[in-house]
Amino acid sequence: MSNRRFEMYQYRQIIVRLRLGETNRSIARSGLAGRKKIKAIRQIAVQQGWLDKHNPLPTDEVLAEWLRDDIAQPRSIVRSSSLLPYQDIIQTWYQQGIQLTTIHATLLREHGFNGGYDSVRRFVKKFNQSAQPVSTILDFKLGECAQVDFGAGPKIVDEETGKEISTWIFVMVLAWSRHQYAEIVRHQDVITWLGCHRRAFEWFGGVPGKMIIDNAKCAITRACYYDPQVQRAYGDLAESYGFCISPCPPREPKKKGRVESGVKYVKNNFVPLRYFKNLTHANQELRQWLLTTAGNRIHGSTHEKPLTRFTLEKSTLKSLPENPVELVSWHQVTVHANGHVLLNKSHYSVPYRLVGQILWLRAGETTVRIYREHELVALHPRLFQPGSHHSLPDHAPPHAQAYAMQNPEWCLKTAHEIGPECEHLVAQLLADHVLDRLHAVQGILQLQKKYGAARLNAACRRAVAFQSPYYRTVKSILSNGAEYSPLPLEEAFDTLAETYTGKGRYSRHPSTVLQ
Repeated sequence: MSNRRFEMYQYRQIIVRLRLGETNRSIARSGLAGRKKIKAIRQIAVQQGWLDKHNPLPTDEVLAEWLRDDIAQPRSIVRSSSLLPYQDIIQTWYQQGIQLTTIHATLLREHGFNGGYDSVRRFVKKFNQSAQPVSTILDFKLGECAQVDFGAGPKIVDEETGKEISTWIFVMVLAWSRHQYAEIVRHQDVITWLGCHRRAFEWFGGVPGKMIIDNAKCAITRACYYDPQVQRAYGDLAESYGFCISPCPPREPKKKGRVESGVKYVKNNFVPLRYFKNLTHANQELRQWLLTTAGNRIHGSTHEKPLTRFTLEKSTLKSLPENPVELVSWHQVTVHANGHVLLNKSHYSVPYRLVGQILWLRAGETTVRIYREHELVALHPRLFQPGSHHSLPDHAPPHAQAYAMQNPEWCLKTAHEIGPECEHLVAQLLADHVLDRLHAVQGILQLQKKYGAARLNAACRRAVAFQSPYYRTVKSILSNGAEYSPLPLEEAFDTLAETYTGKGRYSRHPSTVLQ
């Protein structure tokens, strides 16, 4: 297995499958991880009691503590050219239908070959492109698995636009009974894929133990023979319902031949010569057809009716959860400079310190959760209107939080506490209908921290008297210490009083004027 970094949810999938009783070999065969890695994880899980079904699954924090360091295997490299001396005999054995494992063992035992099995497999694939591989019939137990796939659907007229739209047919076939669920949908996205699974399980009244699937992007983000990467949302759904995911190797559709045949049967038997008013009408007709024509036909392989066999298989399916499983999708998002992430043209805020980072967004049916690795950093209601946004005040920078909190109501209340002159000045500024004076008011009120409430109130009184109720005027008065200086009207009044009392500097008493 290549050296690669495992996410916590991938470790969780392995532990869930171990709790279900699967062997290291069966998990490795599905391509989730190599046997050595799974063995190492099993040892830790046994030590920590994670495999006991009576204990809850460990949290992501616990998994991160124990499994953060990847237990990776170095990739073995064997040159395919070492098989060139045996090319003729290998081709002869392969054409006789001998399995590659037997060919590899014989080369090791009798011909001194010291390479690995994968080198034999690659060699045969390279030099025998025209050779037909030997196939075998796959047998499945009751309730063991289901096979899932999409196929092209009929053209249907959209009622809203009046235009003809393309559709897809989702098909899930129970491998033992051949009973199936089918649904006509417009998209192959993740939410559609998950929703079809939930409706299929409700249709069957239970959950198969394993899902054999193709490598569609809605299920597998990276198709690979050894290291496929499961869509994170699909992994969560599998954990919730208790089934394991078994993707087919790339370009090997025969490993899910039953659903391949099921898709062809729906396309060739149900779709032709039918008229559908809309998508709802098409699915109503399809479900009726599944319970009549499809369910009661004599199947070509089992020679029994699928519904008859399903009566035996239904009791072996796993029970549905008490509450419907929420459909979620995971997205990697980048935090923009405005402190928001974008999903379907809707904006959600995150703490400002995360600007520029890549986060995980979990979009549920009613909520949106945003994670930094496994740490929840934001929780929002789900938005569906393009262009809408949901911002939490705590996520903004400190200066933006202060501006948002110091609204006009707050400013008037604070000015009232400082004094009546300050309240009068603030009310006068906020009453300006031409220019927004909120920043100026906030600046004036901030001067209280440096000069105190009494001096600020006096400075506001002087600024109003000079008909200059501005921030720079109040600040200049305070910085010059002029807030208690006499006002112009007061100076004129004092001069007049001194004149009549004879106390002026250059004044004389009226009785001395005529002397």
